[in-house]
Amino acid sequence: MGSPFMSISCTRKTPYRIETKNLSYKLCSQLDEYRSLCFGSNPKSGAKFILKGVNCEARPGELTAIAGPSGAGKTTLLEILSGRIPTCKVSGQVLVNHMPMDVNRFRRTSGYVTQDDALFPSLTVRETLMYSAMLRLPGGRKVAASRVAVLMKELGLDHVADSRIGGGSDHGISGGERRRVSIGVDLVHDPAVILIDEPTSGLDSASALNVVSLLRLMAFNQGKTIILTIHQPGFRILELFDGLILLSDGFVMHNGSLNLLEAKLKLAGHYIPAHVNVLEFALDVMDSLVIHTAESENNLFLLGDTENQNHKMRMQQYSKLVKEKAFKYSNSPMEEILILGKRFCCNIFRTKQLFVTRVIQALVAGFVLGTIFLNVGSKQSHVVLQTRSGFFAFSLTFLLSSTTEGLPIFLEERRTLMRETSRGAYRVSSYVLANTLVFLPFLLLVGFLYTTPVYWLVGLRKNIDGFLYFSLVVWLVLLMSNSLVACFSALVPNFILGSSVIAGLMGSFFLFSGYFISKEKIPSYWIFMHYLSLFKYPFECFMINEYGGQQGKSRCIEISNGNCILYGVEFLRQQGLKESQKWTNLAVMLGFIMGYRVVSFLILWFRCYSTRK
Repeated sequence: MGSPFMSISCTRKTPYRIETKNLSYKLCSQLDEYRSLCFGSNPKSGAKFILKGVNCEARPGELTAIAGPSGAGKTTLLEILSGRIPTCKVSGQVLVNHMPMDVNRFRRTSGYVTQDDALFPSLTVRETLMYSAMLRLPGGRKVAASRVAVLMKELGLDHVADSRIGGGSDHGISGGERRRVSIGVDLVHDPAVILIDEPTSGLDSASALNVVSLLRLMAFNQGKTIILTIHQPGFRILELFDGLILLSDGFVMHNGSLNLLEAKLKLAGHYIPAHVNVLEFALDVMDSLVIHTAESENNLFLLGDTENQNHKMRMQQYSKLVKEKAFKYSNSPMEEILILGKRFCCNIFRTKQLFVTRVIQALVAGFVLGTIFLNVGSKQSHVVLQTRSGFFAFSLTFLLSSTTEGLPIFLEERRTLMRETSRGAYRVSSYVLANTLVFLPFLLLVGFLYTTPVYWLVGLRKNIDGFLYFSLVVWLVLLMSNSLVACFSALVPNFILGSSVIAGLMGSFFLFSGYFISKEKIPSYWIFMHYLSLFKYPFECFMINEYGGQQGKSRCIEISNGNCILYGVEFLRQQGLKESQKWTNLAVMLGFIMGYRVVSFLILWFRCYSTRK
């Protein structure tokens, strides 16, 4: 079907035959799971069988489709075959080349494509495949580039290689091309087994036929075992399937070729109209088909002599492969950090809503606030002192609340992280470190764009040391806020809840910072919030930087009747602040940054570990 697919290589890899023996799977209520865990009882109430006594197989070099009406258990069966549903929750067996599935190793030698795409809209097709290849293939950029060049030709994506994926209101590649890119992301490591959930979902008939034709040629020319789920394929797509597993209410009604299904229907006394394909007709008369069991399988399928002779050889090959393939990552932690960091930079700089808007916002806010509080720092009165403190408080409010726009990107990254780490592409720690390192220079730039105009316009302490320290505090404030957002983006399920939680926390931090109510007047049962406040420490740093040091001893900040009644150091003493806190507070802020990042790592690691298990 289409010339782009004729360039697929004919290299054959170790064949993988996947089969199930009396496979059953049921969903239990949480109460039943608790009873089973604590008391060893068999859950009965609330249990619902999704799959019941499933016996099926998928052979190498063949395209096998799992079909059936909605709710038949197609996706569940595919997830069990891919190792996404733990085998400990399943009764029966999943065999790979006649041996029990080793889930961790099987995930690394297989590719699993979900129904929904998890692609970055700002990356091009080539970049998307390149990053996936660099993370999953050893050998560096040259090996990855070579593999991607071959893969794009196989997938027929050469003409859109430098086009951005796009999505939503962005004009990107077409739906069929997008689906092929999603498949390509899981083919970069050249897996011997490919499992795809609804590859034709949302596509027009021509695009759907294009995608399935590609998969059929891959199976035939490269000896891959390809299994897909499909709802209601057209006649031309149906002809491309070598094997068909027909499910109904969790039972296998048919496991074999399309011709065999047609023969079974005729044997049952049915006449298939010329304008109706076999599968559509079988769905309508499902009740007349015999449930496929181990006994009926022996009557319907006779293995050839050649295949029987090869069974032992395949078992030996698989055992050798399991022993040789250790559970390793393709890259070292440093290489993973560099690859992920570069990809994250691309996403930030190409996301105009985050990068350009953030830069302009910092610059404009610096000039606007500077003109509002113009030369407040050079005046001497009690009112001006309060105004100056108000400027510090408002600056912190602006800085800490303005980084929450990174929440959608963190949530989108988390979705991709879950998928990529489940495939063994990289370590969770590498992702967290790369994410942290990328934001260091970006937020430093944002901080300088804000502090440069506002510091000198307000007329704060007029020396370069004071300016640099002020800029350092602003940078750490931005990093604290960013780390807080990263932490809660790992925890919350969606943007709405995440923004609500973060906004509530920021308000609480401001309330307990000591600006509205002094530390002495905060109730003892709330005092812990004072020390957890992200406002407290930078606010004290601003005050010490402005009124402390040698200049603070001679700097008069309040004059009455021509006499100085309050010097900077005296004011700090009244506030309970010491010069040494200028640096200890910075250490506390660094502790907050690292603490939130560590918590973020632990949450993400637990999520990814739970997904793998």
